Amino acid sequence: MSLQGKKILLGVSGGIAAYKSALLTRLLIKQGAEVKVMMTPGAKAFIGALTFSTLSKHPVAVDFYNESDGTWNNHVTAGMWGDIILIAPATANTIAKMSVGISDNFLITTYLSAKCPVAIAPAMDLDMWQHKATQGNIRTLKNNGVLVIAPESGELASGLIGEGRMAEPEHIVSWLEDFFSTQPKRLSGKRVLITAGPTYEAIDPVRFIGNHSSGKMGFALADAFASEGAIVTVVHGPVTSSPQNTAVKTVGVTSAIEMLDNCQQIFPETDIFIAAAAVADYTPAQPSDKKIKKGDNPDETLNISLKRNPDILKTLSSQRNKQFIVGFALETDNEFANAAKKLREKGLDMIILNSMNDTGAGFQHDTNKISILDKFDNQINFELKSKKAVAFDIVNHIINKLNA
Repeated sequence: MSLQGKKILLGVSGGIAAYKSALLTRLLIKQGAEVKVMMTPGAKAFIGALTFSTLSKHPVAVDFYNESDGTWNNHVTAGMWGDIILIAPATANTIAKMSVGISDNFLITTYLSAKCPVAIAPAMDLDMWQHKATQGNIRTLKNNGVLVIAPESGELASGLIGEGRMAEPEHIVSWLEDFFSTQPKRLSGKRVLITAGPTYEAIDPVRFIGNHSSGKMGFALADAFASEGAIVTVVHGPVTSSPQNTAVKTVGVTSAIEMLDNCQQIFPETDIFIAAAAVADYTPAQPSDKKIKKGDNPDETLNISLKRNPDILKTLSSQRNKQFIVGFALETDNEFANAAKKLREKGLDMIILNSMNDTGAGFQHDTNKISILDKFDNQINFELKSKKAVAFDIVNHIINKLNA
C-alpha cells in the first residue's frame, strides 16, 4: 500500500466531477491512506455527505457548525491534521475564492489555515478553464505554492470535447504517490530501537512461561518508522511474524534477560526507544535442566518458585541521555490510572494504553485501539484501527512531540 499512513484531507467542491471523488476516496484508502472529507455546500447538490462518511469512516465537514447541536468544525485543527490537502474537483468558483482568500465556506477557511502542502485537481468546462480569469487565478495559486494536477481532455458535461475534465482518480493517486516519494523523510538518520513480541521463561527444556503476544504491533511500528527514514532495530521474542520493510534489522531472543542484554548494547546510540514487547514479569527461580516428569510429583501438583525479571523499560530509562522513550500498557482495570502511574514511575516521555476490555484490541489481533498519554498529562484517544494505521498515528505523534 503505497500511501500507507498518509493523512489526506480531501476537499470536494460543487461540480459534476464530484462523483469521481467517491472512487478517489476508495482508491486512497485502498493504498493505505487515511482520508477525511470536507465539502462545499454546493457539492451536496452533486453527491451526498453520507457517501463520503461511509467510505472514509470519518464525519464529513460541510458547514462551520452543526445547527442541531452547535458543534463547531474547527478549520484550524483540520488544516493541521493532513499531510496534504487535495481539492478534487476544484471548480472555477473554488479556485477563484482560493486565489483571493474569500473564506465563506469551511473548505476555503481550512485552506487558508493549512500548514501542509495543498494540491488541486481542476474540473470545469473548456471555455471556463481557458478563460483569462481562471488562468490568472491558477497562476496566483501556483505562485502561492499550490500544486496543480492538470485537467485532462475528453468529453465534458456541456458536450464539448477538450481540456477541463478532472484527472481520473487513478491518475491522481499516482500523482500523490510520486509526490510523497520525493518528500524529505521526517526521521532520516534517526536511530530507533523497538522491542516486540513475548518472552519465554524456561521451566525446563520443554516448557516455559509466556504470553499471547504476536509482535504485530512492534513490527508495524518498525515499518512505520522505517518509512520515515529511520534506522530501525527490533529486538523481539519468539514470534511468527516479521517486519515488511527489509531495511529493518531484527534480533531474535527468547528470555527477558536476553532481551535486556541486547537492548543495552544498542540503547546508547538510540534516539527513540519503543518498548512494545510483552515481557514476562517473572521467571522460574530454578529451571530444571531436564524435563520434569509427572512421576516426580506423586501428589499430582507442581509448585514453581518464581523470581522477578529485570524491568527492561525502567532499567533503560534510568540510563537515558538523549533518548525519547515510549512504553506500552496493556490493562484490564483502572486503565488510565495504571498507565499514568507507569508513565511516571518509569520516567517515560509517552505511554500507549491498550485495554483488554476493548473489542479488537490487544494480543493476536490485526487491529488495535489506543490512547496516548504523555508526561504533561495530555491524553489523546483513537478509534479502533488496523495496527498498521495505529503505528503511523504513534509515529506522527512522536514526530510532533520531537518538533514541538
